[in-house]
Amino acid sequence: MKAIRLKIEQELVNYKVPTSFQLKETYPLPPYSTVIGMIHNLCGYKEYKPMKISIQGYYHSKVNDLYTRYEFKPGLKYEKGRHQLDINGYGIGKGVATAELLSEVELLIHIVPDNHKLLDEIEQRLKFPKEYPALGRREDLAVIRELKVVEVDWKDKTIQMNLPNSYAAYIPIDLESENKSELKDGGTRYTLNKNYEIVNVGTNKKPKLFRKWVKKEVIYSSQVRVTRKSKVLVDEDQNVLFLA
Repeated sequence: MKAIRLKIEQELVNYKVPTSFQLKETYPLPPYSTVIGMIHNLCGYKEYKPMKISIQGYYHSKVNDLYTRYEFKPGLKYEKGRHQLDINGYGIGKGVATAELLSEVELLIHIVPDNHKLLDEIEQRLKFPKEYPALGRREDLAVIRELKVVEVDWKDKTIQMNLPNSYAAYIPIDLESENKSELKDGGTRYTLNKNYEIVNVGTNKKPKLFRKWVKKEVIYSSQVRVTRKSKVLVDEDQNVLFLA
């Protein structure tokens, strides 16, 4: 099996937690949907191309930053004492809110498309992108330090493994159910978005379309101990993969 390996650096970034509002919280690493979205945008894909992703990395610290926040409700008329902006008779609130930012981020990402014929195409689109890559917010520019197609295979491991450079990784819970590797050390549990389908919860005459997300249960951890007679997925340079 082959994978595209990316080494990315970012200066300041927010990988927004969807349920955070007053404080725009950030995940410690980009969720699968964010990475997949960047790939599809740079490749110009208009429909989802199934793929598996492994995400690990490091950040130096967290800081808080202020940003301008706009609030509005569809159809709500402008009220002088309530709204700061009048847009064609409709009211919009304008204020200040806080966002968490990660500083000096390093990422190691592996991409394995289900259709292996897409490997060369994705590699070329990432190597010569149509616009500057961004991962997170639009302004969170991603500097690609390495882009390489690597061989990936299952290897026998019987000792505790430490990820390189103080990295942590998203480790899918269902790795244990595959009976190939087992997570022994604890970490923080997240439910991350991966991809979505458009579903109609209305009628054919009055459709109401929503995104139904496919979610992945993961452990965010920096240490993994693989049990005896288990296997772990590694690339040709012995980097460990946790594909989801």
